[in-house]
Amino acid sequence: MRPLIQTATLVGLSLILSSTLAQTPTLSADDIAGKVEAAQKNLKDFSVHINGSAALEGGNQKIDLEVSSIPLSSLTRIVFNAPDALADNILILDKTTVSNYLYLTNQVTVAPAAKSKVDGFSFDFTRLTDATVSLSRTDFKLKLLETQNLAGGKAYLLEAIPRQDLGVSKTRILVGENGWKVLKLQALDPQGKVVTDLNFSSWKFNSGLKSADLKKLPRDAQVIKR
Repeated sequence: MRPLIQTATLVGLSLILSSTLAQTPTLSADDIAGKVEAAQKNLKDFSVHINGSAALEGGNQKIDLEVSSIPLSSLTRIVFNAPDALADNILILDKTTVSNYLYLTNQVTVAPAAKSKVDGFSFDFTRLTDATVSLSRTDFKLKLLETQNLAGGKAYLLEAIPRQDLGVSKTRILVGENGWKVLKLQALDPQGKVVTDLNFSSWKFNSGLKSADLKKLPRDAQVIKR
């Protein structure tokens, strides 16, 4: 009799679990993008550590960056730790200009935002000015590839295909459900090769960043305007 009771109990639990799972709403790619966007609405500032690799003209190189941003001011500061050729360089972006500080020469090159580029990189660093990392449904067609269970909670792998030419054929973005923040980004070229592979960690939100701090550069740096 006991085995029958145990079997009946297991069947009952299975039915309850199946019913619960059936009632759990399935998120679409657009739903996830919407939650990421909603999480940014009250965002005053953020900082994040980014590391991985990105394509240079001579091949892939290690990337290690500290990014700080005040979205409402469209102001972002990027400090390079790697690659070695750019170590200690600083990139400051706002609505109209990009200031590129070169540590070795102690010079700041100031150029219009439309002409911004870090020499040798195919990756557009201006995309890091947006905490959503280009999940715009206007600019990208989004698709949910898979759901992952990570140590920090559930995560969703999205595929974003640009609606116009952005230099990459598609981007894969891993979004964590805890805080709805980006955990990983990969950009692929038209041949399907990964040209950018970045991990996002140590996110901090609304820590009181000041514009003056993000714009700070050595006082004796030579300024070159283009």
